[in-house]
Amino acid sequence: MSPFEPCPLCHSSDSKLFYKGGKGSAYRDFLRCGACDMVFVPRAQLLDEEGQKTRYLQHNNDVHDPAYRNFLGRMYYALRPRLSAGWRGLDYGAGPGPALQQMMIDDGFKVDVYDLYFHPDDAVLTLTYDFVTCTETVEHFASPRKEFDRIDDLLRSGGWLGVMTGMLEAWERFADWYYHRDPTHVNFFSHATMNWIGEQYGWEADFPSQNVVLFRKVGQPSTVEA
Repeated sequence: MSPFEPCPLCHSSDSKLFYKGGKGSAYRDFLRCGACDMVFVPRAQLLDEEGQKTRYLQHNNDVHDPAYRNFLGRMYYALRPRLSAGWRGLDYGAGPGPALQQMMIDDGFKVDVYDLYFHPDDAVLTLTYDFVTCTETVEHFASPRKEFDRIDDLLRSGGWLGVMTGMLEAWERFADWYYHRDPTHVNFFSHATMNWIGEQYGWEADFPSQNVVLFRKVGQPSTVEA
């Protein structure tokens, strides 16, 4: 049995030390799961809630900023042609400035937002949606299995989940990758990890562009140990 903590996504005990790095308070351990291929920071090394919120407020989330909208468009413009008029969506992990919500509303969709720190409206979590978006969100999840379980409950059969997060084609490049230097990034996904997620929940995975995966909820999840 591994001396390291189980994977927070698949709960496998097959985790090994993968990398140690960073500077100052960002110096952390990174473990790699042998079952789902996710790389993750030990949960004891996560920032506290106040530290995370402070970091998020340093990001540029201006609803009207063209550069920020173009950034969000990397996922949304791939997802949009797959959505039908009148569909209702949820931007899960919207951040302090829900620019993506406004972009989708401008296109005629009905869109709610949820964010643990900035839009903690639990009422939206009692509904179901035709599509859910997670842009630069899943890498922050303290409990990714719990969050993906929740998203599966929120997503209607035949619906779409659009995810944008940093993904490496080869873990050998991890040491030089800028993405793990953000102290709020604690989960790192490969295509193999995303395919694993799709298999567990009955979601078909498509990778239309770099760092973007679109899932369509089509079937029953695999039977796995929680």
